[in-house]
Amino acid sequence: MSHLESERLILRPPRPVDIQAMAVWLGDFSVSRNLAKVPHPYNEDDAEDFVARFGRHGGGQYHFTVLRKADGVFLGGIGLHREESGHEFGYWLGRPFWGQGYASEAARAITRFAFERLDVPSVWAGWFHDNPASGHVLAKLGARHNGSRMRDCAARGVKVLCHEMLLTRETFVSKKAA
Repeated sequence: MSHLESERLILRPPRPVDIQAMAVWLGDFSVSRNLAKVPHPYNEDDAEDFVARFGRHGGGQYHFTVLRKADGVFLGGIGLHREESGHEFGYWLGRPFWGQGYASEAARAITRFAFERLDVPSVWAGWFHDNPASGHVLAKLGARHNGSRMRDCAARGVKVLCHEMLLTRETFVSKKAA
């Protein structure tokens, strides 16, 4: 399993060639402010460290870069990792790629991977209260609100209200069939 594909996207492990684009898109505070663990400012050293640590899958960690299939343009990233509370997934896109359905398409691909290849019963993701677009992505998948809590946001340097969404395999399969 080196990569996943959807209609318009290729998801593959991060590579050194991604470092510059990753640093540019995550260096934009409007992107990093929506992520729990990404600092701001974010630079090429941060991206290089990420690629070195997560360029290979294993240990319950699956990180992918999101590329547009038509031209190979780097759009963002998506990942799935095992936590005590289950399998969490998260995603981000560079600001120029917002509102074009790429996040929803990438999220469908990673959840399909979790349910079909990893055989997990459910996945969850969180969205900060002031990023409702991410909540819409999760709702389109069939995820349901599963509580809210304050969660650290490295870029903002404070805890932010985070709504957690749960998606079960059963819901995902029934929504896919509909």
